[in-house]
Amino acid sequence: MRKCVLGFFACFFFLAVFAQADKNVPTIYVDKQGVMRWSDTKQEASFFGVNYTTPFAHAYRTLQYKGVDRKEAIDRDVYHLVRLGFNAYRIHIWDVEIADGEGNLLENEHLELLDYLLFRLQENGIRILITAMTNFGNGYPERNVQTGGFSYLYDKCQIHTNPQAIAAQKRYITGLLRHVNPYTGFAYQDNPYVVGFEINNEPCHTGEVGTTEHYIREMLAAMKKAGNKKPVFYNVSHNMEHVSAYFKSDVQGTTYQWYPIGLVAGKERKGNFLPYVARYDIPFANEKGFTNKVKAVYEYDPADIVYSYIHPAMSRTFRANGFQWITQFAYDPLDMAAYNTEYQTHYLNLAYTPAKAISMMIAAETAYRIPRNQSFPAYPQDTLYGDFMVSYQQDLAVMNVDTAFYYTNNTDVRPKSAQALRKIAGHGSSPVVAYSGSGTYFLDKLQDGVWRLEVMPDAEMVNDPFAKPSLSREVVQILWSENNLEIRLPDLGEDFSWKQLAPETSLRGQADRTVMTVKPGVYILGRKDQPAWEEWNSSTVWNRYPLGHFVAPAASVQQSPTVVHTPAGYHERGQDLVISLQVVSAVAPDSVIVQTDEISFWRDDNTYIKLENKEGYRYVGRFPQSMLRGDRVRYTATVYVEGKKYTFPQGTSGAPLDWDTAIDTYWTTAIVDRMTPIVLAESLSAQPGWETYAIPETAYSQVRKTQRDPMTVPMWSYTFTRHDSETKFFWLKDIKQVVAERKYKIDEVKNLMIAVGNQSFGGKIQIGFVSNMGYTYSATVALEKDAQQTLRVPLEELTLVPTALLPAPYPTFLERYFVPVTPISFAIQDSEKLIISTDGAVDQHAVITIGAVWME
Repeated sequence: MRKCVLGFFACFFFLAVFAQADKNVPTIYVDKQGVMRWSDTKQEASFFGVNYTTPFAHAYRTLQYKGVDRKEAIDRDVYHLVRLGFNAYRIHIWDVEIADGEGNLLENEHLELLDYLLFRLQENGIRILITAMTNFGNGYPERNVQTGGFSYLYDKCQIHTNPQAIAAQKRYITGLLRHVNPYTGFAYQDNPYVVGFEINNEPCHTGEVGTTEHYIREMLAAMKKAGNKKPVFYNVSHNMEHVSAYFKSDVQGTTYQWYPIGLVAGKERKGNFLPYVARYDIPFANEKGFTNKVKAVYEYDPADIVYSYIHPAMSRTFRANGFQWITQFAYDPLDMAAYNTEYQTHYLNLAYTPAKAISMMIAAETAYRIPRNQSFPAYPQDTLYGDFMVSYQQDLAVMNVDTAFYYTNNTDVRPKSAQALRKIAGHGSSPVVAYSGSGTYFLDKLQDGVWRLEVMPDAEMVNDPFAKPSLSREVVQILWSENNLEIRLPDLGEDFSWKQLAPETSLRGQADRTVMTVKPGVYILGRKDQPAWEEWNSSTVWNRYPLGHFVAPAASVQQSPTVVHTPAGYHERGQDLVISLQVVSAVAPDSVIVQTDEISFWRDDNTYIKLENKEGYRYVGRFPQSMLRGDRVRYTATVYVEGKKYTFPQGTSGAPLDWDTAIDTYWTTAIVDRMTPIVLAESLSAQPGWETYAIPETAYSQVRKTQRDPMTVPMWSYTFTRHDSETKFFWLKDIKQVVAERKYKIDEVKNLMIAVGNQSFGGKIQIGFVSNMGYTYSATVALEKDAQQTLRVPLEELTLVPTALLPAPYPTFLERYFVPVTPISFAIQDSEKLIISTDGAVDQHAVITIGAVWME
């Protein structure tokens, strides 16, 4: 055991007390039916939490780059995990960082930080699942750092068959299980807070099934010899041809993952993905031995989205399928979350993704409150389940029970009993709390008439968090702004008193009826007839922490404002054009002025519009019809703040009418007549506007732009390569914004038009729309080989068909289509995506050429 930093006698006393206190801690066992139960009550256990990786790999290195003390970083993050109500933590250990080439365990800083992290977690009652090995490098998203670890010596798909590699793994896992954590005094295999061990992360098994059986037996034998008595888990959602080996083995638990909309899109994905998470069907559920093994989710995430509606829906579906352990991948360390560099496709942090974090809180409660194996009606009826609801249209998740009310965004849902409430967690406004800020807040009842209020800073997204990551590219800015907070709780009443506990300790005041002005921090609120509220102070212990404990990132270091704005692609003539901007600024602007490109320094009658601050950082105004001349409007926004001016989208200092400021970048909106056809896709851009997919994923298409002569419009030609005669190819395009912008014309359209030409494919395609419900409506049309065509599809011919789940979900055994059971009539106004697919056999190297798609 390493030397204790507290000194021998202090350390000995601390460890003795800590170990003694934990002797009677309930542990987990697995019964004969494959159910995890508590040792004391024999009741079923249910766990929900996250993966988190500060002791290893990119997170470890990045905190060093930024000069952050890693233990202090762990302390901050653990507090937030507790604040979100998680009771589970899982990590796949980067064995290359704590083992040598022969599998000997290395006593180094990585292992010491893992010890410290596990200690802090168990201090707060959080249970732990340890995956002993990753069997891959430590670089992502950087290059691997060579360490001499045994996993660098073997290919991942051979490490489970090579005798020398197996020997190294057995030596390593023995050392890991027996390793005594100096902060707890327990070996990992004896720690009551460690639920169990997963042997390795996403193993790659090839060749004979017998080799997999042998490998698992060898590892189990080594673990038993080491003294392990805890449940051992194994991944069964990879290498489907080896499933029988997993269930023949003596492992007690099986692990799965779920990435329902793929990974690494390189951009934020939009849409209703609730149909994607309505089911989690396991095709090998009838395999002998399946029913008597625990089911655990080692990793899951709806990647590449910042929505808050989907996490609880996934938790509900996991519970319906009997999962008892659910851990998301991965929670971003607070000290590097501004950049989302650790895993570009994932993004979760209480401070930086506030709505998503509250949705995780609701997902956790779903796991705790929804019985295992409870069935639910088919989507969309499953959006209301138990005391919970989820809504794509509102980007909203809600938990509403007698004593607690959690919500992720603005909601009109009323709590079941405002009088009985003891906990509120929110983002946005509700019938009990109206808040103008963009961070989360928590209200916890301490006693009658006394509440603790915790307010996080505002978080404003300024760049796509899922684009190429960089530590010089901030994706969310933090602002310590002052905001109005109205609390409508019967237990507090009106004119309640308040005092701030953190970070300031001398501020106090009284609400104006039910409204107070807050900055980020912790407050005590007291009903005006409740004198006991003054007795609560910053050092009072509450939920294992001092009452005034507060963790939040510092305000972003941004000297100038940032403007976030997406211009309308089209605007129908005859109506004012509404302009809405997010002006992210630590200091409230004096004014925000929008001007077109028609202004001139040499004129004295230049027109402009002044935007009005509506709420938070949103500024709104409108171009009157008189300013919308010609076939487009190009405009800028100038922010005036503290005597300075900044013009966007160029992001330059100065204003367009300054003699020495050159503006050559504008937002542009096309001005169209009401009767102009609605263009959904065009082929003039430098890159194709379609996302392309294939089912199965082994097929693919290659694209190139074609143009017969300068007098014709170019088109995009797709050449197919497939390995399965049943392959289908898909084209998908987001059109939600276009449909919303053409709100007058859209009511009158009758036909969907598509230009195709000169393809070597002479078969059928399906074309149609995906609605805001995630339903697909399409019609089948025939293509003529070697011919240019303009196809006309009457909208009245579109029929409801299964929705292809694009991109592919993981694990690969999941269904690729959602089949509606509740019919909903097609309405063009609800369309959000345009979809084309092949229908029937596609010849190898066949070509389909697609031009414009429009409605008229």
